[in-house]
This record gives sequence, structure tokens and C-alpha cells, in this order.
Amino acid sequence: MKVFRFALIRLFLMALLLPTAQASEPPGGLLESLRGDPAPGALLIGKTAPGTRVQLDGKALSVTEDGYFVFGFGRDDEGPASLTLRRGDDTSRYDITLAARSWDIQRIEGVPQRTVTPPAEALARISEEASQVTAARNTSSTLTGFREDFIWPVRGRITGVYGSQRIFNGEPRRPHYGVDIAAPTGTPIQAPASGKVTLVHDDMFYSGGTLIIDHGLGVSSTYLHMSEILVAEGDSVAQGDIIGKVGATGRATGPHLCWRLNWYQERLDPRTLTGEM
Repeated sequence: MKVFRFALIRLFLMALLLPTAQASEPPGGLLESLRGDPAPGALLIGKTAPGTRVQLDGKALSVTEDGYFVFGFGRDDEGPASLTLRRGDDTSRYDITLAARSWDIQRIEGVPQRTVTPPAEALARISEEASQVTAARNTSSTLTGFREDFIWPVRGRITGVYGSQRIFNGEPRRPHYGVDIAAPTGTPIQAPASGKVTLVHDDMFYSGGTLIIDHGLGVSSTYLHMSEILVAEGDSVAQGDIIGKVGATGRATGPHLCWRLNWYQERLDPRTLTGEM
């Protein structure tokens, strides 16, 4: 039975990834494994032999000393994408087809109007805070937290999902790029995977108490609207550590955690790593 299951899994992977390398190569070529389902918002984690060079659509990806690499697809990506692996004289190419996704429309009323249409005097602050977030998400380290099985940072009712078009007080705004989890103010928030804290801000204009954790190779997670942050920039955290508390700071109508996932500046769906709660 185990052999049969392994065969089915291998056939499924080969159906998603069609190698165009020479037929003399073994099935799978230089790609030993690929974790994740190709779709908008997904993070994929690959494994190859150490020393292999990896490119996604011609762009070089970082590879750990033991052969792991990651890449992600944004909300509006459609594909196909091309993954190329080279080691010595061997080359393997794979076409990746992204599964289609549909997006919800979410109408939110009762948000403070100044956070929907910011006053002119707030624009410089908003720009500076956005620059801080961009810098934190550009971090590229050799940490390996991205390889862990991510856990939910807090449990509660899901009130907002990744990719949904948001309408605040009747005004259309950008899509939502996180998962909103309703919970009482003060509810402890856990680190979903190990990493290093790269940004702590107690009161950003839109997101209030804001925290970013680097998990390695450009993968980071962000926590918004927190009432209290219990770690400092530069701290190392382990999966399950309490990093802060749920709040309703910034642009929020009630206490909840907005949890986000990024691969550098590409905004991803955290549920592609955790599955449903």
C-alpha cells in the first residue's frame, strides 16, 4: 500500500511539473521534491542536490547549502512559469501551471474615515512606514524556518481572507493580502514558525501594532493591529513562542489579528502553508 501511495504522489508531481530535459535523465530530473500546490498566493518549497543552480523565469533563486529553495506567486499571477535547474553539465526544465482561484468581495463599514481617505498631513508618515515594511520584507537570510510546518498564530473566527476585494465605507480599495482572525483583545499570538524579528512598530497609521518575522530566503510573516508586542527587533523566536497580543489598533473595526505572508515583496496566502483552521 505504501508503494502504491508513493507511486500516486510521484505521478501527481510529474503531472504538475513537466520536465523538458533529456529523456536519459531519471524521472524528476534534478528536482528531488516540490512542496506546495502551484496557484496564485502560494509558496512553494523545492529540494535539489547541493550545488545546483535554480532559476524561476530566468531569475536566480537562493539555494541553501543542503539544496532547499523557495518561490511564490502573487494574487494576480497566471503562469505558466518556468523552473530551471542546472548542476554541472545537467539541466532540467519544468513548466509550472497555476491553478485558477476566485476572489470574494468584502464590504466593511464603520472604519474610521481618516484611515480610508488619509488627511494630507498623514501622507509623509504613511510613506515612511511603508518604507520600513519594504526594507524588512527585503531581508534575505539563511534561516530555515520556512521549511517548518507552519501553525496558526491564533485561533478564532475567520473574518477576512486573502485576495478578497475590499470596500471600506462604500469606497473600493486594494485587495486584502492577509487572513483576519477575530479574537478578544489580549489573546496571545504564537510564532507560526521559527525566525528572527526584523520590524517592531507600536502604532503604524494603517496597521497599528505591527510585527514582521524573517523565516529565511525572503520568506517573512507579518502581524497587524496588535495591542501589545512582546518581542524586540533582532530577537530570535521559536515556533510556538508568544510574540504579542491581539488588538484593534490602526484601521480596524474590532479586535482581530491580520496575519500576512510574503516572499520578499510578493504577497502570499498564509493558508497555503497551514491549510484550513
